Amino acid sequence: MSSHHIVRDDQEPALIIANGASCNIELLGQLLEWSPLVIVLDSAMERVVELGIKVDVLLGDFDRGFDTNYYKEKQFPLEIVHRPDQNKTDLEKAFDYLVERKIPAANVVWATGKRADHTITNLTNITQYRDLLKIVVLDDHSKVFLLPKKFEKWYSADTPISLIPIGNVTGVHSENLFYPLTNDTLTIGYRTGSSNHVIMDGMVTIAHDQGDLLLMECWD
Repeated sequence: MSSHHIVRDDQEPALIIANGASCNIELLGQLLEWSPLVIVLDSAMERVVELGIKVDVLLGDFDRGFDTNYYKEKQFPLEIVHRPDQNKTDLEKAFDYLVERKIPAANVVWATGKRADHTITNLTNITQYRDLLKIVVLDDHSKVFLLPKKFEKWYSADTPISLIPIGNVTGVHSENLFYPLTNDTLTIGYRTGSSNHVIMDGMVTIAHDQGDLLLMECWD
């Protein structure tokens, strides 16, 4: 796969490559084309290098005898960011790094699939960055992001949309969804807004009063 670096603007979303299931090579290529900065977690570096991707930042705790010098030579110039804090996941450390660099947004791939505990943690942990980063997690079947209190976007008819609360979300309203929500409460483990869909071509509006609500654009 060719290198990225067509765009060089820190206002564009960075790309973080985690170590879950690989995504379609076409999706990865599209994201690389428009990413000014590519960050790879140490556990995924070998897989990324095998795809011929140019990496900007290699980040992680580098445990288990990880040889950073090997990749520093193969990927020159490469920034090595050592984050040994065991109280955070490597993905959280990558988000922290972007916040420190004042980069406002990130697309994340390879963060789902494989281990269920990693998938759940990666998706739910984005809530703590609500006011710091715009984060979008993508794989071959979904696009996941945290909703603001009011969200509006144009969708085509029948687009599958799921609303997944992180904890308890109150005062949920929707427009142009097949299963309407009117001052509803969604609670993880009890009631979610999974497997809804858009009624007709046009704007979809989703609002909520309190809580953290994930929107998942899904396709089979």
